[in-house]
Amino acid sequence: MSLTQFSVDDGPHSMDGLRFSARDGAEPVEAFISRKVMDVWVDSIEHSGGRQSLFRDQYNALGKLNIAALERMVDAKYQRGIAFNRQHPFVEILFSDVTESGEALNLTELVREQLPPEFHRVT
Repeated sequence: MSLTQFSVDDGPHSMDGLRFSARDGAEPVEAFISRKVMDVWVDSIEHSGGRQSLFRDQYNALGKLNIAALERMVDAKYQRGIAFNRQHPFVEILFSDVTESGEALNLTELVREQLPPEFHRVT
């Protein structure tokens, strides 16, 4: 049985990354992709040279734009069961899961804002 009611949790939470909620029948399932994994995934596509971490509104927007791909990755890992998800029914997507899935990330709506001067290194 596949997960249902998959959605990005863009409400307030203390996790540093993209958080999802879904259901397995009546059981709630939580999934998570850390900001670091999202940064590496985006950087592997952008090839911009200058690493700039994503902010919460950016990775939430990317999550909503790429909801189908993310749902497939979470569902595939969830279906592997407890042996592959130590915190079952919590599913954490690692960069190895992203690579293994072959899913492409759509960055067409990613907006990179100019950082203020205090964020730049002084040499």
